[in-house]
Amino acid sequence: KPPLRVLFIGNSLTSWHNLPGYVASLAKRSGDSTFRYRMIAPPAVGLEDHWRIPRTRRALAEQRWDVVVLQQGPSAEPESRVHLCTWTKRFADLARSRGARPRLLMVWSAGRFGLQEVIDSYAAAAAAADAPALPAGVAWAAAWKRKPSLALHARDGLHPSRLGTYLTALVVYAGLRDVPPSRLPSSVVVSGKRFTVARQNAQTLRAAAAEALVAPLPAQSCG
Repeated sequence: KPPLRVLFIGNSLTSWHNLPGYVASLAKRSGDSTFRYRMIAPPAVGLEDHWRIPRTRRALAEQRWDVVVLQQGPSAEPESRVHLCTWTKRFADLARSRGARPRLLMVWSAGRFGLQEVIDSYAAAAAAADAPALPAGVAWAAAWKRKPSLALHARDGLHPSRLGTYLTALVVYAGLRDVPPSRLPSSVVVSGKRFTVARQNAQTLRAAAAEALVAPLPAQSCG
């Protein structure tokens, strides 16, 4: 495959279990040896904060990227949606000016309440910024529809469990490389530690990721 250099800009929803590491492991175990990444994802920050973080701006200015993946918190409230739209567009425009393709990583809700509002906010921001979404939130909803008992959250009810990180990684890698999630492995190795998803759960999560990647996002406005 052609080289793919990806900059992940986000917060602890990305760094909690090292989501980019999961994505890189899926790539490597699928025979994709050219995937490279950098993650800038300190806790409790949004895209507006990143605009003022020197290392984030330097990473965009001084290094070459094929894709920039942007992530914020759930942003379900109306004022948070406006904020997400504003800063996604600023970063998307900056990424394009540096020759990179912007993508917006749609997250999930705190608990299961409000997930549709999160999906709507990210759909609006992705459309306004012309930054196609990597619809992890839609995949979480599809997975729970198939199997409500799936523990996609960590104990705090906000961050992803390892299972939730694996599902999100399926969406990210399959979305970036345009490959069917059904072809991706059911285990990853990150920082020397293996995480393996049980066969039935892996089938459920792959199907959820595939559904999310082809499902049209709801038409939403930022205001």
